[in-house]
Amino acid sequence: MAIETIPETHRDVASSALAEAFGSGKEALVQPVLGGASGALTYRIEVNKKSYLMRLETRRGPLRNPHQYTCMKIAADAEVAPALRYADDTAGVAILDFIEQRPLQDYPGGALGLATAMGRLAAQLQQTAAFPELADYLAILERMLAYAQRMFAPGLLEPHVEVFQRIRAAYPWDSANHVSSHNDLNPGNILFDGQRLWMIDWETSGRNDSMTDIAILTENFARTPELEQALVEAWLGRHPDRSGRARLRLMRKLTRLYYAGILLATATGGEPIKDLAAPTEAEFRTLVTSGQIQPGSVEAKKLLARMMLAGFLEGTQTGAFETALSEARGE
Repeated sequence: MAIETIPETHRDVASSALAEAFGSGKEALVQPVLGGASGALTYRIEVNKKSYLMRLETRRGPLRNPHQYTCMKIAADAEVAPALRYADDTAGVAILDFIEQRPLQDYPGGALGLATAMGRLAAQLQQTAAFPELADYLAILERMLAYAQRMFAPGLLEPHVEVFQRIRAAYPWDSANHVSSHNDLNPGNILFDGQRLWMIDWETSGRNDSMTDIAILTENFARTPELEQALVEAWLGRHPDRSGRARLRLMRKLTRLYYAGILLATATGGEPIKDLAAPTEAEFRTLVTSGQIQPGSVEAKKLLARMMLAGFLEGTQTGAFETALSEARGE
């Protein structure tokens, strides 16, 4: 397939990027790559019998991360992300090595091996030169929560506001020691090539608290105590102390709040949500597989947001939560 596969609105940018990356006159085969939630156009490019991925931005509004290409280059130079062959922030285009994916479930050693590898990759990212700061994560969460309150019936999210403020007061936030952070390490943003893992998609990347990526990784890949311990120890290089375990417990709650905010921001419209009832993960999967809910629909996003909000509050009325707050404060 030729470059005419690319929409005319982005064809000149793509042609220019290919010429800059590989030289003018090079013949390139272009094949669309489906998937991804960012809205970017992605293509597999074949040049000189080697495969690359071209990514073309389609949304460049005021909320766009202005540092994503800087972060991508730092990560690629550290071999955390695929090699970056060309990038133009102004035009919103990047060309990277193409990763032939294998299912994450095929990672050697099963879930334990995968969790360990995730921890090591996160450590590798955090050891790079620090990314530019995008925005204060806690301030983002506060704005997200305020926005979410307007989507729900009055008073429904008051418990969430109270718990958030308690966590914020207890968590030892030190922006001077923040590190390079991807901030969205969901299963779609980590690739396995049959030998090793790679991080992709840097739209949300920026300097952040070191526990943010670890919390997201444990939420997605380390749901049991054994897997969590393997991931955290691989990242940290040692067993975490009480304060570290407490920070992880609290940050996992904050990341649930973050994802609830992201989902609600893309599920606008309709009447205020009148209750917080949420299905379990198994029940949600059943709704999808039975066709009662369409993935990506407004209804699905609102259900997922309520699931995240329920997870945020889960266990916050227990002694264990009080202990986590106390230990995070260093008491």
